Amino acid sequence: MEPILEQGRFTIHAGDCLERLKHLDPDSVDALVTDPPAGISFMGKDWDSDKGGRAGWVEWMTEVMRECLRVMKPGAHGLVWALPRTSHWTATALEDAGFEVRDVVTHLFGSGFPKSLDVSKAFDKAAGAERKIIGENPNKRNAHVKGGRGFDKGLGGEKLQSMGITAPATDAAKQWSGWGTALKPASEHWILVRKPISENTVAANVLKWGTGAINIDGSRIEGKPRTTHKDGNFVTKKQEMFEMGTEFQAAEPSGRFPANLVLSHSPYCEDDQCDVECAVAQLDAQSGTSGEKLRVETVEKSIWGGSKGSFKGVRGHGDSGGASRFFYCAKISSSERNAGLEGMPDVEAGIGDDRPSGQSISRLDGRAPRVVKNHHPTVKPQKLMRYFCRMITPPGGLVLDPFMGSGSTGIAALKEGFRFVGIEREPEYFEIAEKRVGYQHTQEVNA
Repeated sequence: MEPILEQGRFTIHAGDCLERLKHLDPDSVDALVTDPPAGISFMGKDWDSDKGGRAGWVEWMTEVMRECLRVMKPGAHGLVWALPRTSHWTATALEDAGFEVRDVVTHLFGSGFPKSLDVSKAFDKAAGAERKIIGENPNKRNAHVKGGRGFDKGLGGEKLQSMGITAPATDAAKQWSGWGTALKPASEHWILVRKPISENTVAANVLKWGTGAINIDGSRIEGKPRTTHKDGNFVTKKQEMFEMGTEFQAAEPSGRFPANLVLSHSPYCEDDQCDVECAVAQLDAQSGTSGEKLRVETVEKSIWGGSKGSFKGVRGHGDSGGASRFFYCAKISSSERNAGLEGMPDVEAGIGDDRPSGQSISRLDGRAPRVVKNHHPTVKPQKLMRYFCRMITPPGGLVLDPFMGSGSTGIAALKEGFRFVGIEREPEYFEIAEKRVGYQHTQEVNA
């Protein structure tokens, strides 16, 4: 494994990020997009150790982020992943390192499995009491997963019990039936930070460094028409009060303003039908469908409580659908995970590895384990990572990921026309990232 690989628009470093960050020049990076450890010893992995507890972990992450701050240009933004359970640790480290916390983007995915201890079953297990299977669990996924294994497909007794409904056996189990210890994970946080600007104003900082602002128009959500004068100029709500009798019209959609909430479809969604637990489908099911259309009507309005007048204005959103249309929705490609890894050995992805994003655990649903070449446990959807890179990186800018994993951020950065520098400590993941990012670069060169 070479310590540094540099090709065209990307450079990737093998080794500890604290050491490798020192190879980067100060004030040279335009954006930070990264998925660092959460400090929960995820799947028993050493790289996700809590460093002895909250204080030790925050101290370590602060040191890493202080190096990131050093190499970033003044005003450069970052999107840093965090698990809700320890996101306060991550935010503390970012602030202690010198970053400004600007916002938190919540990503909803809805495909997590609650790693909850069934207290009733724990009582029976401790007592050595056998629980009787009394029915099939209606919440299991097999009926909704293409190719899923059924309830009666010869599963072992312990597995069958985990999928079926069992009756409490002991008195204590009966008393505490239905009690558990955890909620279902359905969201993750991306903390939006900014290195303090060096100039007196954001505008002056952007002119000097090219950083300090967010690409709002490049991050808009399609579908929302603007309200305009007949001459094409944008009209605000306040201006409407002074434009009595003026004709208004709908312009071409410019897109809705990007929000601090994004959604991802389930990896089991089809083109014409969403999975039963898809976050997008769940939101739309609860909001219902709006069929409101644009219309022009005469409205009576008073000016600051004074004389009244009337004008013709545009009302409504101008489109129809559920509430998900107001937010960015990422779709997951089943082929992107292993692109460029031809020739690498197949690895059985365990239950904890079968995730479309950074959620901490997958559903235990009786599915046969997948065979994959990219066995990194937190592979991010490309559409989501491209959106994040595009949101905070200036044209042609350099994107940094000091916790590169299997290289998803690097691929997204290259696809968006940016340059990329990544660091990965684990040799097995570095090899995957090297091939994936290199494959994307080759695709662009040969295009």
